[in-house]
Amino acid sequence: MHVLVAGASGFIGTALVERLTADGHEVVRLVRRRAQGPDEAAWSPGAGIIDFTVMDRVDAVVNLSGAPLARLPWTKTYRGEINDSRVTATRTLADAMRKARRPPAVFLSASAVGFYGDRPGELLTEFSSAGSGFLAEVVARWEAAAALAPDDTRTAVFRTGIVVGHGGAMQRVGTLTRFGLSSRLGTGGQHWPWISVHDEVSAIAHLLTSKLSGPVNLAGPTPATADRVMTAMAERMHRPYTFAVPERMLELALGRAADELLLSSQKVRPQRLIDDGFRFEHVTVEAALDAMLSAPRARA
Repeated sequence: MHVLVAGASGFIGTALVERLTADGHEVVRLVRRRAQGPDEAAWSPGAGIIDFTVMDRVDAVVNLSGAPLARLPWTKTYRGEINDSRVTATRTLADAMRKARRPPAVFLSASAVGFYGDRPGELLTEFSSAGSGFLAEVVARWEAAAALAPDDTRTAVFRTGIVVGHGGAMQRVGTLTRFGLSSRLGTGGQHWPWISVHDEVSAIAHLLTSKLSGPVNLAGPTPATADRVMTAMAERMHRPYTFAVPERMLELALGRAADELLLSSQKVRPQRLIDDGFRFEHVTVEAALDAMLSAPRARA
């Protein structure tokens, strides 16, 4: 397939491009500068500018655009960037597809488990209702923008949790652990939906040729609490895990990001992905961490 990727230079995008290329697909990257070859196309998502004719020569579009949630603190300005970088970019892609003479057959757009809000004690599948909070509102607007794609384009939004790999939130956790600063966050009993970077990109590649549309959870099949994730990381890096940071201190330091990223509990199950026949390489968060820490970058 010819696949157009937005956000190809990011943590997940880089891994996805490598996977798609290895699978024999031809990838066109969207770049925010002048395109330098047939494997690039220029756009300015903030301004809603893109050469919509690129849509006539691709079979699928994968949208990974969005300002990183792991960048802290979430100031008022940065909360606006979190929202706009997702909604405006997605709308720009959807509008371009609608203008194309032959729209792509598939549109896969990133989303987030933040859709569900803080839901302790619940098992959350794609059939669960929307939650409340800043991230839930952002995700609702994000997915609504993806729904503007042409009716004939199969559109799936993949709701991703914490991706275990050398990037994003786990990179921050790894740095704290390396310096012996890993600690229990709040009670530590909150569920963190996780997925290995290998399974994240494998699931996206699976969705390219699947028949699934609508929301699809991308989370590991075995739920894990924050305490389990942090303990497993500390054990594997041979570092202490003795501190505990009270919820109030986290909220004072990080504001809304503490409640929505670190203290929120989401026991997410990838029901539709499992039912569609997808097989996870890393079934537990410990296996995902082992893969992360044994990767060449970790050894270097």
